[in-house]
Amino acid sequence: MIPEVGHFALITAMCLAVILAVLPMWGAWTRNTVAMGLAPSLAIGLLVFVGISFACLTTSFLQDDFSVKVVASNSNSLLPPMYKFSAVWGNHEGSLLLWVLILSLWTAAVALLSPQLPLQVLSRVLSVMGVIGVGFLSFSLFTSNPFERLLPGAPLDGSDLNPLLQDPGLIIHPPLLYMGYVGFSVAFAFAIAALLGGRLDASWARWSRPWTNVAWAFLSLGIMLGSWWAYYELGWGGWWFWDPVENASFMPWLAGTALIHSLAATEKRGLFKSWTVLLAIFTFSLSLLGTFIVRSGVLTSVHAFATDPARGLFILMFLALVVGGSLTLYALRAPAVSSRVSFAWVSRESLLLFNNVVFLAATLTVLFGTLFPLVMDALGQGKYSVGPPYFNAVFVPLMALLATFMGLGPVSRFKSDSVSRWRKELLIPGLVAVVCGLSLPLLGAEYNLWVALAALLSAWLVLGLGRDAWYRVRGAASLSRGLRRLTPSYCGMLLAHLGFAACVLGVVATSQYSVERDLKMSPGDTESLAGYTFEFIELVPVRGPNFVADEARIRITRDGAPVTVLAPQKRRYLASGSMMTEAAIDPGLFRDLYVAMGEPIGSEGAWAIRLHYKPMVRWMWLGAILMGLGGFSTALDKRYRRQRQPALESAPGAVHGT
Repeated sequence: MIPEVGHFALITAMCLAVILAVLPMWGAWTRNTVAMGLAPSLAIGLLVFVGISFACLTTSFLQDDFSVKVVASNSNSLLPPMYKFSAVWGNHEGSLLLWVLILSLWTAAVALLSPQLPLQVLSRVLSVMGVIGVGFLSFSLFTSNPFERLLPGAPLDGSDLNPLLQDPGLIIHPPLLYMGYVGFSVAFAFAIAALLGGRLDASWARWSRPWTNVAWAFLSLGIMLGSWWAYYELGWGGWWFWDPVENASFMPWLAGTALIHSLAATEKRGLFKSWTVLLAIFTFSLSLLGTFIVRSGVLTSVHAFATDPARGLFILMFLALVVGGSLTLYALRAPAVSSRVSFAWVSRESLLLFNNVVFLAATLTVLFGTLFPLVMDALGQGKYSVGPPYFNAVFVPLMALLATFMGLGPVSRFKSDSVSRWRKELLIPGLVAVVCGLSLPLLGAEYNLWVALAALLSAWLVLGLGRDAWYRVRGAASLSRGLRRLTPSYCGMLLAHLGFAACVLGVVATSQYSVERDLKMSPGDTESLAGYTFEFIELVPVRGPNFVADEARIRITRDGAPVTVLAPQKRRYLASGSMMTEAAIDPGLFRDLYVAMGEPIGSEGAWAIRLHYKPMVRWMWLGAILMGLGGFSTALDKRYRRQRQPALESAPGAVHGT
């Protein structure tokens, strides 16, 4: 009965989404306030019924209802309850329902938290989000029904959840990632609403900016958590593989980073309006493209959910409609509302424009590398693979160039500036950064040019930010009063740029100074690595709730002093018989010690063991956390919540260019 209630709730949500897509848009066009006023209630109703549907599917998993096909395929009676809960979205059908739930959550949030929006604007925004909801609810109901039954003939037990997904990371990572992915639909909806209303002034950028920053923050944290999960779960010691599905989340992040900077320029100076709208369309289109990559099976990936061509065709058609329709509207409207605000080439506006160009070039670089194998296969040119050498060769120089100019951003002025003033303001920070670049790598095992460059660029960013923050707080009667001068938006910028600097240093240091060794070890053997001694003490059997494992106890010492004892495992899951490696890690701010078990070798108790020394690897994730906090901080700025009630447009479709 519960699955039928969930299915009925999903159908009801589909009907509400159709009404939300049509009625408020018609009301905005005809200036019918009754029709427009229904939009918030429809958005909340959509969330309620999608929430009921999701709760029913969750209940089916927790109650081991193996008559539901998706439960039988992705759960088992031995599975711990927390993994039964996360198994709800550990499959294509359930993860798509999670996507729809988060979309309805964003839609309801816009309806409830936007009292400052004019009624026409709010109704258009919610109507556009309703259109997106119709697309994904149709996808769920017609091609990916999560409530399909196996009656008669339901199995007595399920097939089990993929052992790779039996990890706390599955509980947090997909919801965070989807909050970012789907959150960009709000920026897209605001852009389309602005084009429909012909009101591309600073107001729509101010309304859209906090939502975009929050979505970007969630996506930053989601990508970070995915990298960390791969690092400790896969047993390879790697944190990024340029996998197509990893790229599918990274491309919207790159485009979204350009978008949040472009929105800042549009809000403050009325610049880049057409460019900002195009970036909003492009960012959400990349989110849809990522959905196509993950769920169509056109590219091979360990992260992919489905390989059903019918599902891929549905998403491709929806992607074509969304992108084609929005670009057609952009082509018709954007020329009439182009920016007419001038600025000098030496100014903050120029730096923001350069930032956007670099991020867009990086996005297109990743897009080309991701889709090239697909295009060549479609043209009958054979199977191709694009790996890290390509991405590193073209992506790393772009980020180095970006970091160089990022140091100028905080101290630059809008409209017009001068190189001589930049030189005066940043001469001392620049010299100190050079000293850091020359001296900091000497603290490692050996001098490394790439680490020196990373230290220089990171110090350049941090010192430039510190100099600008100091000039903003100096002169105040007290430090606390000076700190109150810093707005949440400015603090968000500081945190995000500091996070980027930490990421740069962490990525380069761990890439250049990491040491790893694969070897054969038996109980009693010792091995030295990066100044640490690893001693294989013993091998013990371990039994978990749904697995059995061989666990190695490995004592680590440094210069005779004990450091820690690590316990990596080789697990066999009882339901599926799958073998999994569980690495053991001793974390630290400046280094990780990482041990993973391979396969048994011979009959004398020897095992293949992988040892890793990873310097500063956690700086990447700490940097991503800072960037996420920066995005949330920016959204807290009070000016985004000011009550404003501009007059309605003079006529449907009128253009108010500035």
